[in-house]
Amino acid sequence: MTENIVTTNFDALANIIRERLQELDPVTLDIIDDSHLHAGHAGAHGGASHLTVRIVTARFHGLSPVARHRLVYDRLQDLIPYPIHALALDTKSA
Repeated sequence: MTENIVTTNFDALANIIRERLQELDPVTLDIIDDSHLHAGHAGAHGGASHLTVRIVTARFHGLSPVARHRLVYDRLQDLIPYPIHALALDTKSA
């Protein structure tokens, strides 16, 4: 995952996130663009996104919230701080 990602298009970014998180076999995967809530925020300059990812997967069974978040961040880390400036996670076990 060392590809150089430059995008300000939410749909393109959401597709990249979906593709990477498929490794976790999600039952549910929602990606929500919260960027409009942060207009004027320093991190929003240059098109960086504020996102919420809601994911439900059996892979989270028995894992702490921190371990769940690590599984997600490990797959998205090169997208932070650009094109993702902020990432809120809602992780649940199926």
